[in-house]
Amino acid sequence: MALENYRNNQDNDVRLFDFLDDKLQSFADLDSLDTLLESVKAQQDLLKQQLHDARKDHDIAQEASNRHATSIKDKATTFQRDQDDLDRRLQAVTQSETSDDALQKFESSMGRLRKLDMASGYAEMLQEVDTLRLEGSEQLSKSDKAALTAYKKLSALSASLQPLSEAAEGAAPHLIVHVLRTTHTLRNQIEQAFAADFEKTLTKMGWPKQGISVPPGLQAEWNIHIEKLIDLQKPELVSADTANSSKTSKDEPAVLLPLEIMVQSLELRFNYHFSGDRPTNRLDKPEYFLNHVLELINTYCGFFQSNLQPQLLANFRGSDLALIPAYIDATSALITALIPMLQKKLLSVLPQVADQPQLLSNLMHEVMTFDATLQEEWNYTPLSPATVWRGLAHYVLEKQSYFVQWLAVERDFALARYESIISDRSTLELDFDSVSAESTKPTKAAVRVNDLLETITERYRSLSSFSQKIRFLTDIQLEIFNRFYLRINNSLQIFLTNTTAVGRAVNGVTKEEQAELSGVKGMNHLCRIFGSAEYLERAMRDWSDDVFFLELWEELQYRASSKIEIKGDLNMAEIAAKTNASINNSQETQELEGALFEIMAGSYRRLRVRTEEVICETLIYHLRDVLRPYTRISPWASLSASGSESSLTAELDPPLAFLDTHLAFLSRALARPALRRICRVVGHSLQITLWDNVLLRHNFSSAGASQFKSDFRGICSVFDRYLGNGFGQTAMLRLDNGLTLLDLPVRGELPVEVDPKNEVTQEKKWGLFEVERRVFMDNEAARDVLEEMGLEVLAESDARAVLGKRVELSS
Repeated sequence: MALENYRNNQDNDVRLFDFLDDKLQSFADLDSLDTLLESVKAQQDLLKQQLHDARKDHDIAQEASNRHATSIKDKATTFQRDQDDLDRRLQAVTQSETSDDALQKFESSMGRLRKLDMASGYAEMLQEVDTLRLEGSEQLSKSDKAALTAYKKLSALSASLQPLSEAAEGAAPHLIVHVLRTTHTLRNQIEQAFAADFEKTLTKMGWPKQGISVPPGLQAEWNIHIEKLIDLQKPELVSADTANSSKTSKDEPAVLLPLEIMVQSLELRFNYHFSGDRPTNRLDKPEYFLNHVLELINTYCGFFQSNLQPQLLANFRGSDLALIPAYIDATSALITALIPMLQKKLLSVLPQVADQPQLLSNLMHEVMTFDATLQEEWNYTPLSPATVWRGLAHYVLEKQSYFVQWLAVERDFALARYESIISDRSTLELDFDSVSAESTKPTKAAVRVNDLLETITERYRSLSSFSQKIRFLTDIQLEIFNRFYLRINNSLQIFLTNTTAVGRAVNGVTKEEQAELSGVKGMNHLCRIFGSAEYLERAMRDWSDDVFFLELWEELQYRASSKIEIKGDLNMAEIAAKTNASINNSQETQELEGALFEIMAGSYRRLRVRTEEVICETLIYHLRDVLRPYTRISPWASLSASGSESSLTAELDPPLAFLDTHLAFLSRALARPALRRICRVVGHSLQITLWDNVLLRHNFSSAGASQFKSDFRGICSVFDRYLGNGFGQTAMLRLDNGLTLLDLPVRGELPVEVDPKNEVTQEKKWGLFEVERRVFMDNEAARDVLEEMGLEVLAESDARAVLGKRVELSS
């Protein structure tokens, strides 16, 4: 202990010394010694006060802890005493020797009491249900309002039991079934009574004769019956609307009771005309019964608008049901009441036409036409103005599962029609009448295939199911696009194979077959491929901008980014392989690029580009062949000025005839942009041939240069004839500039001075020797003179090579 005190004192001394060293570092700090002592004393007093407060708080906490411990001990003693007393009483009540036996007997007694209490509650509920049933039945003939009140109470009780049962893990199922059955029985009893009274009123009115109206004497009776029936059905409508708050297009609104009763008479007439062996009941004429329903709507819509619409507004206005057209609009309510009648008819017709493709296809076409009529002419949207009605087509294809069968039928019909188009040899010819004169001419087959595809689009355009639309697109439209692409692509491969020496030898091409692929006939063959590819590529581009296909593409983008699978056996990978490969790489925050027909349009585009290349290559090959005799003549250096300057070289006649014949055909078969592209490539190749094999291979006299330039103008005139003045020179501008330089006169002329008021100016005529001197001086001088002459295309080396071909300079 002494050692510890000694160490503490040493530590205190060290801290004291450190403190003094810090505060008294110079003699001047001694003047503030009093202030330092006062500060230390103040800190010491503060620490003493804090120590006193801490001891006081500790004493208070210790006292509270002691009181709490004493209280806990007292409560434990009391609890044990009460527990012992309870055990003694429980043993006395149950006459048991131990408390455990007494507890088991007590719990058994309490269980029996709970069952008794539950049975008593069941009995009270059964009694209440029976009382409401009897009250509703007895009041039915006395006071319809009282009967409705009893039914509503019973209906509310029945509705409240189901959630309680679910919360109790399915408790009392027999009780719930009994209450539901009793409620349903009472409801049917009231409905039958109300319907019988309403039918009497309808009989007095003469329903359903045409031009019917509610007589003034029956107006009050009519209103009362309508109100009673709606009042009976309204709780069910509210309950159904609450359960289906999403109001998706898959939901079907209920038929209003007054209309259900009134439509029974119309259904009897409908069944009379369209059942059995009646002449109006024909499987090949489904439009008979569909148009009959449209006539019913047109006949009676005015009556319901005048006599039922006010009642609907009075009963549903201000409630959530007012947002549902099938309940608030009399015409929509009438159509909704007639739909079940058509569904029953379709159920009887479908099994009969299922194995007859022509009849099934016709039935679906008429059903979709009927759906479109209701939507477009009657604005029928039964659930919500913003929700598209799926129609009877959805009922047949989706709910009755006829889509796969119908798709197979439509696919077979489409492919059969496609085969008949391409098997007709007349369709292989170019169609000069289907497009404007300025457009590329497609084949008749391409036009008819496009018409077929547009017809297919109209067949499934009105479908409401996205998966069904995609199936039509991939299984039929894109399949036909692909088949036609393979056909014309194979035609191009056959042309390429049979127009080569190796291909002709291997395939044994006859002279007749070779003649069909040469000359203008060969161009016709290539133009058919080119025109068909461009026509259908443009069609797919136009379709991608169509609202229908845009909506499909947007929906496909959404499903791809959200990882939503498509119903059926299709997956995104298959769709992407047929439409747009970027679908597989989509992310939720990334918008897909391209369009719905990206892959197929790309295939046609590549085929068009490749065919255009083959057209250019074919023209260039044959043009070089017919131009070969011209390139081999060599009179250019020996020609004199005595010859006629206007005549062309005789060896140039075959190339000019070849160009004129082929361009005449191409100008009719191709659009101007495509023809310009082809002629630009051909002109560039022709320029290279004439430059290398004529201009740079021979020497030229003044007359020879003029003759060569005249021949060049003759070639340009052929291009200009079909593509406009100046095209030939533009396409072969390098050669044109070279010939301008080659054809310079030996001596130039200065421009003649003219009157300043005269707007006509005279250009300088350059001389051969003057230009030669400046061109061969240096590159800068050569470039200056070429720019002054307007020959910017020529390089300095080209200019020197051309001038070196003049005999006047070479000598």
